[in-house]
Amino acid sequence: MENVENAQPAIEEQGSGAPPPMEEETPAEQQDVHPMAELLEAEDFSDFQPQAGEIRDGVIVSISPTEILIDIGAKTEGIVYGRELERLGPELEKLKPGDPVVTYVVRPEDKDGNIVLSLTRAQQERDWRRAEELLRTQEIFEGVVSGYNRGGVIVKLGKVRGFVPKSQLANVHRTEAASEAGDSEPWWASLVGTKLQLKVIELDRRRNRLILSERQALREWRKQQKERLLETLKKGDRVKGKVSSLASFGAFVDLGGADGLIHLSELSWSRVNHPSEVLQVGQEVEVEVINVDRERKRIGLSLRRLQPEPWSVVHEKFAVGQLVEGTITKLMDFGAFAQIDDGIEGLIHISELSDERINHPSEVVKEGETYTLRIIRIEPHRRRIGLSLKQVDEDRYAEYDWREADEDEEVEWASDAITEEPEEEDVAAAFETPDVEEAEEEDVSDGEAAGEEDYEL
Repeated sequence: MENVENAQPAIEEQGSGAPPPMEEETPAEQQDVHPMAELLEAEDFSDFQPQAGEIRDGVIVSISPTEILIDIGAKTEGIVYGRELERLGPELEKLKPGDPVVTYVVRPEDKDGNIVLSLTRAQQERDWRRAEELLRTQEIFEGVVSGYNRGGVIVKLGKVRGFVPKSQLANVHRTEAASEAGDSEPWWASLVGTKLQLKVIELDRRRNRLILSERQALREWRKQQKERLLETLKKGDRVKGKVSSLASFGAFVDLGGADGLIHLSELSWSRVNHPSEVLQVGQEVEVEVINVDRERKRIGLSLRRLQPEPWSVVHEKFAVGQLVEGTITKLMDFGAFAQIDDGIEGLIHISELSDERINHPSEVVKEGETYTLRIIRIEPHRRRIGLSLKQVDEDRYAEYDWREADEDEEVEWASDAITEEPEEEDVAAAFETPDVEEAEEEDVSDGEAAGEEDYEL
């Protein structure tokens, strides 16, 4: 019993005591630990493992007829093979070892432990992501029409096929392309190969659906261009543009993103009843800026101011005694007005219409008819030319050389040519040109009622 009792404390002392301390590692033992062990413990190696659908940058390691090995920074190299090589087509010949490429992870690991990659799907994935960014930002981009169908045209955004419905094409193409497409094809067929400004308006990757719009892109682009033009254009500038549309009150000219208006009174120095008498849609013209209204976003243009004012050069074309052809434009109680040149109208006083006494010019001439007339007076400073119908065949002109006649003698003789002057206010009213600004405001107001609301100069 003593042995047992004496043994118990020894057992308790041995069992309850702390384990003997381990001996410290020597420097030689520490060196046996691999240097990468600590790195693997400190870093999560899962960051290097590719995931399905992930886009990875890589470098081509080798190329063979059956596969391409690519280093994407994983524990093993990725592999491109099978049908993927067929899809690359001519692009495969351009690749070589050492080239950087963008890859798409098809499977992180196949049955052989390989990382399966795709180069074409990587490009397609990047293009879809770009399309998503374009939809988010509503940025305008340029695309080339690669094909068409019965509903519109096809534009590729890299590897992704986008579709522009015919309703989203700009109306300007309808006239220009219709003549080229022919009767057997839709008018948008001739757009193949042309560049369009586009915006992404709808995207559905699951349905492989990418809808684009040229109309919305042009609307936004023109808005930006309009702001730029309104800031840079100033009165007196001469610019080139294309006639975009005609209205009863004037012509609209596309200045490269914004429309300016040539009012009817600024089309020509002569009287114009409708802009179609001077211009046609699609015609390229040079115009002068006469007004920039930044608050109302309107640009006023002039076509006639690029030509000399007719009355300033009237003596270069006409002289007293000269025979001219004149078209009757207006009949008044005291005489008839006849246009003898662009912007130049003369008055045939009632006493110069016939040797016989008449009560009204309509007894001798009619509006719209053309007659041979003789110039009997020129007053450029008053913008007036006196004409005569009855003196066309007078004998006194047979030997009269008006080209070499002394100017003073012409004026003195011409001053007696009209025996009966009309009242000054009647002639002034007949010659009077309506105030441009007042006429413009009146006509533009009518234009707004007729559909000018889309026009913001």
